[in-house]
Parts: sequence; structure tokens; C-alpha cells
Amino acid sequence: MTANPNTQALSDVGVSIWLDDLSRERLNSGSLAQLIETHNVVGVTTNPTIFESALQNGEAYEQQLAELAAKGADAEQAVFEITTSDVREACDVFAGVHAATDGVDGRVSIEVDPRMARDADATIAEAKRLYDAVGRENVMIKIPATVEGIEAIAATLAEGISVNVTLIFSLERYRAVINAFMLGLEKAHAAGRDLSKIHSVASFFVSRVDGEVDKRLELAAEEGKPGTEKLRSQAAIANARLAHQIAGESFSSERWQLLADRGAHPQRLLLASTGTKDPNLSDTLYVTELAAAGVVNTMPEKTLNALADHGEIDGDTMTDTYVESNRVLDGISAAGISYREVVDHLEADGLSKFDKSWEGLLGTITEGLKRNDS
Repeated sequence: MTANPNTQALSDVGVSIWLDDLSRERLNSGSLAQLIETHNVVGVTTNPTIFESALQNGEAYEQQLAELAAKGADAEQAVFEITTSDVREACDVFAGVHAATDGVDGRVSIEVDPRMARDADATIAEAKRLYDAVGRENVMIKIPATVEGIEAIAATLAEGISVNVTLIFSLERYRAVINAFMLGLEKAHAAGRDLSKIHSVASFFVSRVDGEVDKRLELAAEEGKPGTEKLRSQAAIANARLAHQIAGESFSSERWQLLADRGAHPQRLLLASTGTKDPNLSDTLYVTELAAAGVVNTMPEKTLNALADHGEIDGDTMTDTYVESNRVLDGISAAGISYREVVDHLEADGLSKFDKSWEGLLGTITEGLKRNDS
């Protein structure tokens, strides 16, 4: 089966394409396996919203819901069983990719209960529980990059568990995430663990940055501040490109080289939230403008299909863009918009959305259990 030329072109640049979606219907139908062949998909990310949507569509979960209801499982137990089952099966679908890439790709991510985001000890315990339940080497545990999460990230990696660090908006927090990654590997090495088996990605959110900054730019324009129009829809790309610069600097340091000499793989920058929200923007903007070797882009299916249909890949669009990217953020600051306020707001809002998604998933599961309780 021939791969789509546009997704192949992005892969040829060195970008790993991951799908930001998973459902039992997708697994049962074989469509996930087909995307590996036709759209160069080499990994999957999940979240509570994705699972809630999957459970609301189709009947693929009815049998397991009936079995769980018969055992008297509550909603939280059922969520754990259902989501780890799907992720385990997806890991098996990607086993060939995982083997062919020495464990770099072929990864499937599952998120800890987001209500634990401010509790490091609870997050660490949940990460271990999820890892053990899935029981596959190519699973990644998603941990939010809160201040408390930084401690949990290092501790989980130290246990030899691969981690997808999620909900990163600021460059400062990204530096802290990289430090936690290296600290975790240093602790893992001290414990005698094989560093070559421990992998990580840092999920840097993109589109939400433009959404928040553009809203504030509109207010600045209404106040008569000049130059705001040319900054619209520039912040997210600039922010992500500067994250790429930080990654390049961090993973060429002496500290990193010591870990690399012991077999460690670098933590890769993962671009998340890459579907455009503004209908005036290209629907492939956060893909084509953020291409570079060693980067992961996790796309919702709509964005993946748009790329396959009309995405134009023009090589590396991140390296050597850092000076201009700094100018963009400087211009936003000059317009009276606080970068710190933006990223702090986005983190708080993201955590709130995670919590609501989790509650929504629990509600959907509760309805399913009641429906199948005989």
C-alpha cells in the first residue's frame, strides 16, 4: 500500500506523525493499522475527551460495559479497564513500528487522572498503575507539566517508565520539563536501569496560544495600539519555534552528552493542539510551519486528512527562525500583552478543561454501566 505523498514528505523531513485519536471502533475496523500504511502514522495520543467521544459513538464498548456492570464495577474502575484495554491493543498495533524504530516511535499515550495534577505522589502512583495495567513497553504515560507534575515526571522516568509530558505552554516551563527529564534519567542510571529503554516526549501546545494572544491583540487594537494586526496568528508558531531552539541547545549540552553516552534517547519536542481553531487560517498551518527533524506532530484526524489532501511541505521550517520568532514575542510584549499572564491562564484553563473532560468521561461510563446493568 502506497503512502500519501504529503504525509510521506513530512516524514521525509524527519517529523513523526502521531494521531491524536483512538477508539475501539477504529481498532476493530483496522483503520488505525491502515493509517500506518497510508498516512505515515507512527504513534497515538489519547485523552479523556477522546475516550468520551469514542464511548458515545457506536456500540463497540457495550460488551465490556456489560461485563463490568455484572462485576459491580464503579465508573472509575470501568474507565481504567476500558481505556487501558484500548491502549494495550493500540500498542500491539504499533508493535512493528516500535521495533523498527528502536522504540522511538510506535508509542501510545494514556493520561493519568487529571484531578491529580497538583498532587505529585498521587500522580506517580497512578503512572505506575497505568503502566502495569497496559503491560506494553511502548506505552507512554501522560503527566501534566504543572509545578507538582515536574516532580512526578522525574520520579516516573526514574522508575523506567516512558513519559509524555503534556500541557506545556511556556518556554520557562519547557526548560523545567527538560531538566526533570534529565534528572529522571540520572536517577534511573544510578538505580542501574537501561536508559535506552526509557523514552519521553514534551507536548508543547500550539493553537491555544494563538487563540488567547489574538483575543488580547484585538483588545489592544481597540485601545489604539499600533502594529497589532501584523502580530495576529504569529505567537503560537513563534513560541513553538523557540521551544525547538531550547531543545537543540539542551540536547547538545555536556550534561546530556553524559546521558547519551550511557544509551539515553533525547526527549523529543511534540507539537500538540495542532488543529487550527480560526477558520481564516490554513488548516495545515501548525503542521507545515513547524516541520523539523526529530519533532513529533500529533494531529486530530481532521488535520491529518487536510495534510494528506493539500498540505504543502517545504522542508525544515523551524531551524534558523529563532531571531524572527523572538521579534514576534517582543512585539506582543510591546503591545502590552504579558507572556506570563497568557501562559499561566492557558495552563489553568487547560487543567480545568482536563477536569471537565474527566468528569464527562465518568458520566458517560456511568450511563453505560446503568444501561448494561441487568
